[in-house]
Amino acid sequence: MPYNFDHIPNRRNPNVLNKWTYYPKDVLPMWVADMDFPAPPPILDELRKVVEHGVLGYELASRALQETVAARMDYLYRWKVKPESVVAVTGIVTGFNVAARAFSSPKKGILVQPPVYNEFHEVKNNVGIPQIDAPLVKRVNGNILSYEIDWGVFKKQVRKAGIFLLCNPHNPLGVTFSRKELSRMAEICIENNVLIVSDEIHSELLLDGNQFTPLAKLSSEIAKHTITLIAPSKTFNVPGLFCGFAIIPNKELRERYKKEVERLRIHVNSLGLHAARIAYSGQCDAWLGELLRYLTGNRDFLVDYVTKYMPAVRVTVPDATYLAWLDFTQLNLKKSPFDIFMKEAKVALSDGKIFGAGGDGHVRLNFGTSRQILVQGLDRMRKALY
Repeated sequence: MPYNFDHIPNRRNPNVLNKWTYYPKDVLPMWVADMDFPAPPPILDELRKVVEHGVLGYELASRALQETVAARMDYLYRWKVKPESVVAVTGIVTGFNVAARAFSSPKKGILVQPPVYNEFHEVKNNVGIPQIDAPLVKRVNGNILSYEIDWGVFKKQVRKAGIFLLCNPHNPLGVTFSRKELSRMAEICIENNVLIVSDEIHSELLLDGNQFTPLAKLSSEIAKHTITLIAPSKTFNVPGLFCGFAIIPNKELRERYKKEVERLRIHVNSLGLHAARIAYSGQCDAWLGELLRYLTGNRDFLVDYVTKYMPAVRVTVPDATYLAWLDFTQLNLKKSPFDIFMKEAKVALSDGKIFGAGGDGHVRLNFGTSRQILVQGLDRMRKALY
């Protein structure tokens, strides 16, 4: 059946604070990483059934749900995951903070690859450990940006770490690392006794038919040293239901992780558990296929628009996600692009500086919206610059 991604429900509910009500009404929100589309019909149907039942009591992740998550990994990647390896958490941010609490120490910090998801930069404060940066290297071809790993820096910095927090696909850069790159990073980490925590929340949001390989699938040895974090929240646009999963094949690591979850009294939203079961059962895959085509079209439109109308601006062509990374450093702006677009264009973006080293003079733009809103936002930005 066709799905209408050009239709965006009104989210300006004055009783709720979301990306549409956070700023004044004249500001177009293209910042927080949730999409403007309704969740897939099978998920909405399931949630209606649960609510109509009337009893909203305590619920826990069942063995059946663990089996569903494991089956999804097998279906997507031929990755054989034992159901007992699946641990429910309230989301990816919770997932990697739990890992940092369970496995880090003040002497051994957490390694990240900036510019990277802003919540990665909060772990050092949340847990009280040092952050170690191994910045990705920017490459420019015309006005198209790409990023690469600096292997010399990575090898040097990983020796100072106890945990490597990997973002793959990468937020905000949209990079999907190759099997070769993943293997090399994993080998270096294992050689230095560094635990890998892999945030793979965007792994099903692949544009242009790109492929994805979970890091832990590469070998049993890598799996023993890896905690993989996934969630239906980004792919199926249900982040407000707060449900995700840590996949931990290593029993010793898994038991330590589960003890920390229990110690912190972390309980997953029961509606999130129901949504996750439907999302990972395959019932929403037709919807997802059309979504990916729509997002790919939005990405291509954005890149073409920036190239044609804002030629001094550099932009990524993301392999995955619905997030674009725009570089305004060549324009010698007197203010940050975030401030300019907020005040003069009335467009709210994510300020590049929150993503760490290499983020100044950049913004992250969420194109997980209707084409009409995307055009409106880009038109406003162009007029503010020129």
